[in-house]
Amino acid sequence: MKKHILTADIGGTNSRFAAFSVQGKHITLDRSIWLSTSAADNFDHLLELLANSNFELQPDNADAVIFAVAGPVVDGFKSDPPNIPWDIDVTRIPEQKRGKKALLINDFHAQAYAAFTPAYEDALEIISGTPVKSSPIAMIGAGTGLGKALLVPDTSGNYTPVPSEGGHSFFPFTTKEEIDYAEFLRTKTRSNKIIQDTILSGSGLEHLFEFHTGKKASSPKVVSHFDEHPVVLEWFARFYGRVCHNFVLDTFALGGLYITGGVAAGNPIIIEHEAFHTAFKTCEKYGDILCNVPIKLNRNEEAGLWGAARYGANILTHTINSRRL
Repeated sequence: MKKHILTADIGGTNSRFAAFSVQGKHITLDRSIWLSTSAADNFDHLLELLANSNFELQPDNADAVIFAVAGPVVDGFKSDPPNIPWDIDVTRIPEQKRGKKALLINDFHAQAYAAFTPAYEDALEIISGTPVKSSPIAMIGAGTGLGKALLVPDTSGNYTPVPSEGGHSFFPFTTKEEIDYAEFLRTKTRSNKIIQDTILSGSGLEHLFEFHTGKKASSPKVVSHFDEHPVVLEWFARFYGRVCHNFVLDTFALGGLYITGGVAAGNPIIIEHEAFHTAFKTCEKYGDILCNVPIKLNRNEEAGLWGAARYGANILTHTINSRRL
């Protein structure tokens, strides 16, 4: 019997919603809609905006509702996202608004599940390599913030998605010029802790542009000025490569690396840049291993919706139907 799943991918900039049909192992995207996260005063208000949008599938008539959110999730119901000005507590929302089977998951938990769906079929190869069987696969993506997740294999060749808040770990600066940038950021952010999220995000592009040019610009304008200020592109690409390098080594994700998120998806030049490749591959001890890790770019901005639908389908069927990547 056909089931209907409503999914959401709630980020710092956009809140995407989608209606999916599920029959057996097959998932079909019926329709999606994008809303502005900043247009909502709170989570309840966001659901009101959805209700007023004439979107055909609402929480109260869905068989399952999966909200993916850019932040840590507690007990499948609560989250206090770092880049959204309001928290989420599904238990505080009346059932007719949130649906009978509503759950909250981390947005990169959803991205990891999306790797088992058509959303990742057209991923673009950035660096070729040979994945090591039975090794983890890393996922990372910069947008309004930085997300990470891991796909951990079992002995049967299936993968278990594991979320992470690694974007809030410290960023490693190395050269004197980079340390000068760190001091600049401490002044800008009024924080002694410079995290990876601050470096690799839309606001990170803005900070880097201001540091090198003395001028302020929004992240889309920064990208449009890459030709005029190649140093901004070079630094950002280097930083992105370094974070990917560390993440793969931290998790020994020799199965490969997926890069997702609006920053790279909208500007592949960042991860195609030589500075990215050099920063990722350079390592005294394990350079030969890193050179063999395949890297792919996911450009499907609705991948998180697909991942949430895969998660919801698993909940409905009580089975995990993940396949080998």
